Amino acid sequence: MSWPNEEKRLLSRRDALKALAAAGGAVALATLPDKWEKPLVRVGVLPAHAQASPVGTSYAYIANSNDNTVSIINTATNTVVATVNVGNSPYGVAITSGGSRVYVANRASNSVSVIRTSDNTVVSTVNVGPQPWSVAVIPDGSRVYVPNWGSDNISVINTATNTVTTVTVGTSPLGVTVTPDGSRAYVANYGSHNVSVIDTASNIVVAGPPSAIPLDVGTVPVGVAVSPDGSRVYVANQFSDTVSVINTATNTVAATVNVGTQPYGVAVSPDGSRVYVANHGSDAVSVIRTSDNTVVSTVNVGTQPFGVAVTPDGTRVYVANYGSDNVSVINTSTNTVMATVNVGNSPTALGQFIGPPI
Repeated sequence: MSWPNEEKRLLSRRDALKALAAAGGAVALATLPDKWEKPLVRVGVLPAHAQASPVGTSYAYIANSNDNTVSIINTATNTVVATVNVGNSPYGVAITSGGSRVYVANRASNSVSVIRTSDNTVVSTVNVGPQPWSVAVIPDGSRVYVPNWGSDNISVINTATNTVTTVTVGTSPLGVTVTPDGSRAYVANYGSHNVSVIDTASNIVVAGPPSAIPLDVGTVPVGVAVSPDGSRVYVANQFSDTVSVINTATNTVAATVNVGTQPYGVAVSPDGSRVYVANHGSDAVSVIRTSDNTVVSTVNVGTQPFGVAVTPDGTRVYVANYGSDNVSVINTSTNTVMATVNVGNSPTALGQFIGPPI
């Protein structure tokens, strides 16, 4: 059975990226001549246990969608210090607030890999719904929310038992974020162009589909991120070339910001003053000033940027470049690229993929 046209469009109009076919329960990746026939070359990648983790260092966990690994970058040195094998076609990444666990959504194996950061070992694999794209962890670490693109629902993982319950949302859910107080999960529904808001205490949708309260955004929403105070949620709309700003007190769209072409990932600075948007179609990051929702800078990065995240101190932004197999590191004081780190094949890393200092 062929994948839907929306899936092919998501990964780029320019490249006609991946097509997946399923037969007898098996999943196979189609090869594209300009991308997947080239040999995989890793630079600076070491085995998972090759280097100890110094105390007080933040790490970026980059999901490499076409070689089924996660590259771990030491943000102090901008070097890859480990590579961890996970499931098939990993896309989304989330880290617990204490930094002890990393959750990786494996789109082609319908699972979530759980990495223990003390030794970079996969300690568990949890089966979820079909085609999970992203993942978010509730602040107390008790539950993990996983949008299942292929079944129009969210898998909620109880981290104590690794048992799963489901919540029905809109069509083809893709991005997810959880508010800082843990009370709400916001889900970007790629196929129905809206956002579902889940009350995490009851796992009932209180706004957006399937509730009676509409929460429409732009065309084909992908990434979603929340401000540190929980007052605003930012949604990247791929085919509108915009970011919708949701007022979380009313669950209404308070503003719409024009950005670059095909925005995918979105991240908010720790002080809430800036939003960074990865524009997959224009190879750049838009920097939005949140006080007036104005784009104040555009930073050229690698090819087909996908995921984006900010370091805990707010001094750097890391951008996973799907088409150039690397990560751009932006200095936030100058909005210039200060380093480029080679990683695995087709890095995506949708979500907050940088953890706290450990």
